[in-house]
Amino acid sequence: MARKGRAADGAAGPARPKAPIKALRPLIPFALRYRVRIAAGLVALACASASTLVVPIAMRRVIDHGFSEDGSGVIDAYFVALLGVVLCFALSSAARVYTVVTLGERVVADLRSAVFARLTVLDPAFFDKAQSGEIVSRLTADATQIKSAFGVSISILLRNLFLFIGAIAMMVITSPSLSVLVLAAIPVIVFPLIFSGRGVRRRSRAAQDRLAEASAYAAEAVGAVRTMQAFGRSADAAARFRAASEEAYGAARASIQARAILTGVAIFLISASVVGVMWYGAQGVLSHSMTGGQLSQFVLYAVFGAGALGQLSEVYGDLAMSAGAAERLTEILSAEPAVKAPVPALPMPEPARGSVEFDTVRFSYPTRPGHLALDGLSFTAAPGERIALVGPSGAGKSTVLQLLLRFYDPQGGQVRIDGVDVTRVDPEALRARTALVPQDPVVFSGTVSENIRYGRTNASDAEVRHAAELANAHAFIEALPQGYQTQVGERGVTLSGGQRQRIAIARAILKDAPILLLDEATSALDAESERAVQAALGTLMRGRTTIVIAHRLATIRAADRILVIDDGRIVESGTHESLLAYGALYAQLASLQFTDALDETARGLDTGRSRTVPSEAAQ
Repeated sequence: MARKGRAADGAAGPARPKAPIKALRPLIPFALRYRVRIAAGLVALACASASTLVVPIAMRRVIDHGFSEDGSGVIDAYFVALLGVVLCFALSSAARVYTVVTLGERVVADLRSAVFARLTVLDPAFFDKAQSGEIVSRLTADATQIKSAFGVSISILLRNLFLFIGAIAMMVITSPSLSVLVLAAIPVIVFPLIFSGRGVRRRSRAAQDRLAEASAYAAEAVGAVRTMQAFGRSADAAARFRAASEEAYGAARASIQARAILTGVAIFLISASVVGVMWYGAQGVLSHSMTGGQLSQFVLYAVFGAGALGQLSEVYGDLAMSAGAAERLTEILSAEPAVKAPVPALPMPEPARGSVEFDTVRFSYPTRPGHLALDGLSFTAAPGERIALVGPSGAGKSTVLQLLLRFYDPQGGQVRIDGVDVTRVDPEALRARTALVPQDPVVFSGTVSENIRYGRTNASDAEVRHAAELANAHAFIEALPQGYQTQVGERGVTLSGGQRQRIAIARAILKDAPILLLDEATSALDAESERAVQAALGTLMRGRTTIVIAHRLATIRAADRILVIDDGRIVESGTHESLLAYGALYAQLASLQFTDALDETARGLDTGRSRTVPSEAAQ
C-alpha cells in the first residue's frame, strides 16, 4: 500500500523515539487541571502500599513469637489486626482505581477536544498534505491508547513504585547485608529493560502509523462507496484494505514480540535475584545470624519488591506503546496554522461596503511551490458589482476565491477587502463578510433546518424558512417526509444535486454577507435544476458584490464585467458582447460551449426520433 504523507506532514514521526515519560510530558498539563483528584489518588496509593508493607512484619512476629507454648494469643491478635489491614487495603485500592481511571478518562476527553479544536483552526495547507482517515485514527485509536496509559498504566506504575520503594526500605531495615545483594542486582535488571524499551517504542510508533494508514484508506473507500461499486471495484478495495490490515498486524506483532521479550527477560532476572537472596538468607538462618522470622519478612519484602519491579517493566512497555500515540497527537497540538490573526489585528471597516481589490498578486500552492497559480493578478470589484471569472481549467480562477477567504496568503502583492489588506485582519472577521456557494456544496449529516442554519446558528425558524423560499428550496423541503426536520443523511446523500445546491444558497442567503463567492454553482445540474438555482442566485446576488466562476453563458451574461484568466493572469476584460467581438480566448471558450450545447440538443432530438419511429411504423 502506497504511503501518503502523515496528517502532520512536516511533523512526521521523530527520527529518534523519545523516552515514554518525555513523550507523555506534553499531556501533563491536561492532568494538572485536576489536582484534587490527583491528590486523592496519591493518598489512596500510599494507604494501599502501606497496608501491603505491614503484612511481612506481622508474619515475622507470628513466626518468631507465635509458635511458643503461650503464643496462641499473639497469633489471634495479629490475625485480627491483619483483617483490619485487609479492609484498609481493599478500600484504598477501590479509591485508587476510581480516582486514577476516571482521571484518565477525563484527560483523554480533554485531549480529544483540544486536538479537534486545533484541527478546526489549521489552514487548508495542512489538510492538503493530510488524510482525513489518518487524522480520525489519531482522534480515536491513538487517544484510546493514551487512555490506557493514563487510566490504567499510570495507576499500576504509581502503585508498584510506592510498593517497590517501600519494600526496599523495609529490606534495608530488616537485613542490611541481604539488602546489599538486592540493590546490587537492580541495575543488572533495569538497564536491559530500558535498552529494550526503545525498540518497543519504535515498533509501537510504526504499528500506530500502519493502523492509521489502513483507517485512512477505509474512510476514503467508504466515503466513495457508490463510485467503488459502480466501477465494480469492491473486491479490489477489500483486497487492498486486507493488505493494509495485514501490514498493520505485522507491525503490531513486531511491537508485541519486543514487549514479550522485555517481559520474559524481566521476569527471569527478577526471579533469579529472589532465589539468590533466599539461598543466602537460608545460610544465615543455619548459622544463626538471623531468625526464621527475619528471613521470612525479608523474603516477603523481596517478593513484593520483585513483583513490583516486574510490574514496572510491563507498565514501561505499556507506556512505550502509549508514547508513540502521544507523539502523534502532540504533533497536531503543536502544529501552527500558516494563516492566523496578526497581533494586533486591524478591525474591518464599518459599515461593510463589499469592495474587493487584487493588487499584483503572486501565489503558489505549498504543494507546488515551483508553479505560480497567480502571476501578478490585478483587478478591482466595486461594491455591488458582479464579476465573472472565466478561463480554462487550472488558469487560477478558484485560487482567487481561496485567497479572498484567506485560506492561503499570497507570496507577493495584496488582497484588499474594503481597503484593508486581508493579511492584517483576523480571518474570522474577514470570513464573516463573505458567503460561499461551492460547486460541490457540503451538506452535513443532520436536518435540513440545521444545514440551512449553518449560515447563521442563531437564526429563527421563520428566518430559515424565508431563506429557503428565496433560494427556491421551500417547496421541495415541505415535500420531504418531515419537512425542515428531515434527516438528509451523511453528505446529504438523500438529496439531489439541485436540492443540495439550493440548500447551500439558502445558507448563504441566511448569512447575509456583503461579498458573495460562487464557484461553478450550476455546472453539475440538469436544465430544470439549473433554472431553479439560477433564479435563486439572482435573488442572492442582488445588492451584493459577487465574484462568480462560471462556464455557463446564462450565468456569465448576468455579470457586469467578465475577466478572462489564463496562466494566472488576466488576459481579457469586458462584457460578453465586447469579448465576443474581440475574438480571442473568451470567444473560443464561448464557441466551444455553444457547439457542445448544439451537440447535446442534436443528441436529444436523435434520441427522441429513435423512440418515436418504431411506434409510428407500428401504426
